[in-house]
Amino acid sequence: MKCRYPIIFTFLTVLTVLLFLADLAWGSIHISVKEILQVFFGNVFADDTINREILLNFRLPKAITAILAGASLSIAGLMMQTLFRNPLADPYILGVSSGASLGVALITMASGLLPVLIVNSGWAMIIAAVAGAACVLFLVVVVSFRIQNSVSLLIVGIMFGTIAGSIVSVLQNFSNPDAIKLFVMWTFGSLSSVTWTYMKVLLPVSLIGIGMAFFLHKRLDGLLLGENYARGLGISILQTRFLIVIATGLLAGGITAFTGPIAFVGVAIPHIARGILKTSTHRYLLPASFLCGASLLLLCDIISQIPTYTLPINTISSLFGAPVILWIILKRK
Repeated sequence: MKCRYPIIFTFLTVLTVLLFLADLAWGSIHISVKEILQVFFGNVFADDTINREILLNFRLPKAITAILAGASLSIAGLMMQTLFRNPLADPYILGVSSGASLGVALITMASGLLPVLIVNSGWAMIIAAVAGAACVLFLVVVVSFRIQNSVSLLIVGIMFGTIAGSIVSVLQNFSNPDAIKLFVMWTFGSLSSVTWTYMKVLLPVSLIGIGMAFFLHKRLDGLLLGENYARGLGISILQTRFLIVIATGLLAGGITAFTGPIAFVGVAIPHIARGILKTSTHRYLLPASFLCGASLLLLCDIISQIPTYTLPINTISSLFGAPVILWIILKRK
């Protein structure tokens, strides 16, 4: 079985590279692959500075963001499904996304309560989202040390998310239409909002979270066999749960803060990776989820760039993810 893995990973890598180039080329203004390669290898075409500007300062950071977001959410979803042994768990199940939404809602809609903090700049919304996600993550981490059962931690995370969502609903009820529209636009998700300035923060945060996930691959395999068996292997359940929660918080919270919530990628991709590899070993599932998640979000970004209009990335990802979830439910009866 393992002899197929090099072929599968080679195919996924080539697919990701091709979709990356297609994402750079596709858009309202077509840029040929030849021109793209000329820019990357230093032979800059001086006769078309507009295309060069579009490629380097808009499409390239957007495509890199698609790779980071797809990979991060897929790996975070895989860790959550393993930790809770629940096939429908996703990166946002601990309430991190709801915390980020609450932070953005406070800074965009709470003008009557916090008039000094209402600054609708990019950094202000990102800082607010990070702060909201960090607060919820802190609460979940504190609770994780007091709760022995992972299922109880799952319920606590859902309750934190419900509370944050309720506060957002109250703010929407008392806010003006312009503020509500700004918040709703953020919830649609956008890859194009990440500039090179934001990338200096997003890239290291994502790489740290992904690195932690790969470091935990043996512990994740142990958790698949049950917590009691994992303890027998010498795995510290409390420490492992803490590290998984932190890694998931970095991945899901960081991506949500910079791109807004992106639905269904984290819950669907791990199942696609398992179906392709026919294994539950995280040594192979983690890189497969990385490549599948990056490829899917690149494809979603390409599809969203219809002529004369750009669809929200959440709309396209939901069209891919929802059928996968239905398939999981029907298969497990």
